Order: sequence, then structure tokens, then C-alpha cells
Amino acid sequence: MKKLIAAFVAVAAATVLAAGALAITYGQRDESRHPEVGALLDVSPTAIVTNCSGTLISPTVFLTAAHCDTGNPTVWVSFDPQLTAQSKLYIGTFHGDPLFANAQGDAHDIAVVVLAEPVAEAAPASLPAAGLLDAMKAGKTLTNATRFTAVGYGGEQRSFDGQGKWFIVSHGVREYAVSSFNSLNKGYLRLSQNPTHGDGGTCYGDSGGPNFLGADAGETTTIAAITTTGDTPCASTGVAYRLDTDSARAFLGRFVSLP
Repeated sequence: MKKLIAAFVAVAAATVLAAGALAITYGQRDESRHPEVGALLDVSPTAIVTNCSGTLISPTVFLTAAHCDTGNPTVWVSFDPQLTAQSKLYIGTFHGDPLFANAQGDAHDIAVVVLAEPVAEAAPASLPAAGLLDAMKAGKTLTNATRFTAVGYGGEQRSFDGQGKWFIVSHGVREYAVSSFNSLNKGYLRLSQNPTHGDGGTCYGDSGGPNFLGADAGETTTIAAITTTGDTPCASTGVAYRLDTDSARAFLGRFVSLP
């Protein structure tokens, strides 16, 4: 555990106009609601940058996305709901799925950070049983009314500069929002985050963060999928990498016990 000793810089503190790591839209501050969700940080000689989000799945294993790899195997994680220069940090080693590629069916967009010391201030989240979402779909319990809770750090919904250009600003705050089921395929869970339908979701700053099964009083501790991408203005659909598939479980089984 260390304190930040360099300048703290949020990855989207300035205008963001291109696709990248995805942040919560049309949500609210998380405060202490999801203490197991943290920010993945990248350290340089002059700054510490918020790269992505993720979730504690064992006292020493932090789940995130493979595309959050910066090329530096040593990374830092903080579970503070508001990131500051005094935030507590955990050092760890990044391990991406070696099969990660930009494939449509199953990109293997999954990674973990193995922490050098256990995290005591938060209980780990749960992983889904094998084929959970397929079983829900077959049993007709996975419908457009099924809701999921996305959590992460980073920006908020789009704002406009008065000249027709949109931007998203990050404040380094953990937030959460509720999305509705859209569709399911081999590797991905697609979620509606259209605010006109009462949904929120993910955007720049949230990649690797959890999408918990359920919402509000029905929310569970089970991570159904992790945020991986979505539409560029973060206004319609979020795409999350499933954790109940054989490929995801094969990778995760190298680091944690599976249900």
C-alpha cells in the first residue's frame, strides 16, 4: 500500500472525442455501495493515470479487460470511491488472456491483476456458474426486462461544447448505473443504455468494470460480464464480455477457484 507520490491525472479529465476505455452514463455516485470495484492505474515518472476499472474476485486477484494492457506488467489499483493524491494503492502484475484478439465472436478480452498483498477492506465479488446466461435465456428468465448494474470510474454522459462537438469528462469517481438486457451471443452480453428507455450504462473510463446481475433490491454479487466496448457516443448500447463461457472460465481458472 502506497500513497500517490506523483501528480494524479484522470485519463479523461480533458475532452474525449475518440473510442477508448469505457465510464458510467446516466448513473449516480457509488460511494460505498460497491467497495470491491476499483480503478486500474498506470504509473509513469510524472503521473498516475486512471486506465480502466475492475473488480476484486479474490483477496489478491483483480478482474479487468485485456485491452486495458498498457504494456507495463506492473500496475496499481485503488478502491477509493473518489480518486485523489492521497488514495490508497495496491501494486500488482497484469496478466491478459494470451488469446486476446479483436475477434467478433470471442475476443478473449479478459485479464487479471495479481496483487502483491491481499485487500482487506472489501469482500470479493462472485463469478457466474458455467453457462448461466445461456440457461437463463433457455428458461426465458433473460428478457428485455432483465437488468444489470454497471460500476466503474471515469466520465459521465455526453456534453456539448456549443459548436456541435461532444465530449466526456472524467472526475475519478466510482459510479453505477442500471442497464437492460438487449441480446446475447457466444462471447458477449449486449445491454441497452439508452436514457430515453430509462437506462444508463458505460462509456469512456469503465472498461474491465463489472456488470452485476440484477439491480436495486434485486442486485446480486455475481458479475455476469465485464465492460468491453459500446457505441462511440455512449448513448445506446453497451457491450460486455461474458464470464460464464468456457473460454473465460479457462482463463480465470488459472487464478481463482470457479463456481
